[in-house]
Amino acid sequence: MVASPPTSTDSLTFAEYCQFQPPDDHRYELFRGVLIQMPTPTTQHVNISHFLVYQFQQAISNAGLDLIARTDTGVRTEAASSRIPDVVVCSRELWQTLTQRGGAGIFDLTETPALVVEVVSENWREDYIRKRAEYAIITIPEYWIVDPQRQRVWVLTDPDNPDGYSRQEFQGTDQIISNLFPNLTLRAAEILDPVFVEDLVRQSKETQDTLRTQLELETQRADQEKLRAETAEAELAKLRSQLGQPS
Repeated sequence: MVASPPTSTDSLTFAEYCQFQPPDDHRYELFRGVLIQMPTPTTQHVNISHFLVYQFQQAISNAGLDLIARTDTGVRTEAASSRIPDVVVCSRELWQTLTQRGGAGIFDLTETPALVVEVVSENWREDYIRKRAEYAIITIPEYWIVDPQRQRVWVLTDPDNPDGYSRQEFQGTDQIISNLFPNLTLRAAEILDPVFVEDLVRQSKETQDTLRTQLELETQRADQEKLRAETAEAELAKLRSQLGQPS
């Protein structure tokens, strides 16, 4: 007799969760064997997540860091618990390990990301209390809580503290301070009400096109100046020759 697949009401092991196929269009996290349905993200939620991935990827590129920033990646936090942060930043080596393993995209207990982000929605207690404790237990170095309702960003660091994570709060024009990205120039308000990533990409392309045009013009001017100098030198040599002077 073939066993029926688990449903969203069954208690699951981590291995079973990795093979779990949702019976609907929702995503599910696992907390101590119990499936927790994740709310459908709002467009604001999606915009913030995509904006942060873009900003992290830019910071990684600018600093030459060996990191990867992604969404929709699971993180195992206990024997039978697994979360799906809105953004995960990990080493390239760790991401390649996950990719080569195949199957569900979930980091195991010994595979610790460098940074995770949760954008607060309906289940705010999960982000502020449960996940904060779980991420500290597996010593994720940096945990961001982005809360559009309360208009604030928390950056939690140093999970080895006896009382758990240390916390810094940022609002409005406060510039975010990150241990992982010390050169990041990003204000809380930019995260809480982000511009479209597509506009940032377009602006970047326009800036690159402008710089490319300026470089081409400068190159043309340099070539013209060089040609004028060579022409003047040839004319001077010719004139000296006509006057019988050494060139």
